[in-house]
Amino acid sequence: MRLKITFVDRVGIAQQILAVLAARALDVVAVEVDPPQIYLEAPGLLPAAYPALRDALLAEVPGVQQVDELQMLPGARRRLYLDALLASLADPVLAVDAQGCVVVANPAAAQASGQPVQALQGLPLQALTGDAQLAQSLVDHDYKLPVAEVQVGGQAYLMETVALHEPGGGVAGAVITLHAPQRLGERLSALHNYSAGGFETLLGRSAAIRQLKQRAARMASVDAPLLIRGETGTGKELVAHACHAGSRRHAQPFFALNCAALPESLAESELFGYAPGAFTGGLRGGRPGILELADGGTLFLDEVGEMSLYLQAKLLRFLNDGSFRRVGGDRELKADVRLISATHRHLEDMVAAGSFRQDLLFRLDVLQLAVPPLRERTEDILVLAQVFLERACTQAGRPPARLSRAATQALLGNPWHGNVRQLQNVIFRAVTMTDAAVIDAGDLELADAATAAPPPTDDDSITSLDDAVSRYERALLQRLWPQYPSTRRLAERLGTSHSAIAQRLRKYGIPG
Repeated sequence: MRLKITFVDRVGIAQQILAVLAARALDVVAVEVDPPQIYLEAPGLLPAAYPALRDALLAEVPGVQQVDELQMLPGARRRLYLDALLASLADPVLAVDAQGCVVVANPAAAQASGQPVQALQGLPLQALTGDAQLAQSLVDHDYKLPVAEVQVGGQAYLMETVALHEPGGGVAGAVITLHAPQRLGERLSALHNYSAGGFETLLGRSAAIRQLKQRAARMASVDAPLLIRGETGTGKELVAHACHAGSRRHAQPFFALNCAALPESLAESELFGYAPGAFTGGLRGGRPGILELADGGTLFLDEVGEMSLYLQAKLLRFLNDGSFRRVGGDRELKADVRLISATHRHLEDMVAAGSFRQDLLFRLDVLQLAVPPLRERTEDILVLAQVFLERACTQAGRPPARLSRAATQALLGNPWHGNVRQLQNVIFRAVTMTDAAVIDAGDLELADAATAAPPPTDDDSITSLDDAVSRYERALLQRLWPQYPSTRRLAERLGTSHSAIAQRLRKYGIPG
């Protein structure tokens, strides 16, 4: 039985309490003193004998105020919850003393090292990581080194340390957490893609978009490389996200790398990671690349046609057997990653020109999706515009707005060379630049629409060809001037001289 005894603290009271139990031949196996309580565990105390013992303690020991039964001693309760807490952590966690010897380890640390938890206790950190220099540096610098990569059980981990301080300020040891690259990848992916959805994010009701969704849904379930083709701004990354969400890898990381946004050396280290000492100023122990972070998940290579021939060769080797080496490294690594790539370029022409490897194209183009441009699904323009309008009003913190009939006609008549991205930008800019409740055609600033076709006119009102040309010229200049508010910029846009533009602005009374 376990007891909680509340008392008035004084010298010798704990000894007197234990003497009462000893007089009754009760063996005490655990004692915890936390004034004004003392906690006892006496296995030989039977429930029937408890009332007599309670009365004896209250009567014979001055200062004892209350005696209660207890289910579990506080120390045992803390150990139970601490063990449960450590066991629940998926990352290996170790507590080491000031000399760098393991005091406490969780089951994940035991699994990573390949040794039981009991065998880790007292083990020097050097024996666990195999890096004597790093272990000694941690001790010498009071566990205040930057994050470093270490090898434990043949697996690379990023090691993070938090020093433990004694009441006097000295370092008593540290808590060490080991982060596996794929675990980091899961967390980073969750942060980057928290709002990414599935096929419901592909907005539209046209036959083209419905066919795309149906085809993409079938390909999402097939664990093979997928190549997405389409013009800039059509939403290729949204399609890639949707295919990942619809695959068996949906609970694993999703990472994207824009091959056109980074120089070759930086793109290589981002994709494959780098080994210790590969770069001046790099992390001491190296750094995992996206392939390691995305292990088990999906990697999206945007604008894959911009990848250099050198990187194409490295990517081809990974696609062949799933193995790769970090930049400056000599160790073979493996990753299980589904590759989705996208391009707006005609890769077959690049193969003919020698700027893209044909064997890589064959490996990337196992499955293929073509995202239609917006001009080929005009029935989706107003659907998308309404969604973007609502989003823009919310982001701008302004009351809801609507599009006028002239605005909708202007949207439908625009060629949309920038596709969905351009439509979104046009709507957002209009909402930002006007406070009106109704967005009119003039608020949309559609230069493409202005140059795509002449403004509608009444044939009966046109008196001559010169009159028609003048009307068109006036409308064109009125529409373009807010976007190019200088004669030189507008002249450059229209391919003429700035003096000609200035003359026409004066002719039509357009402020300039």
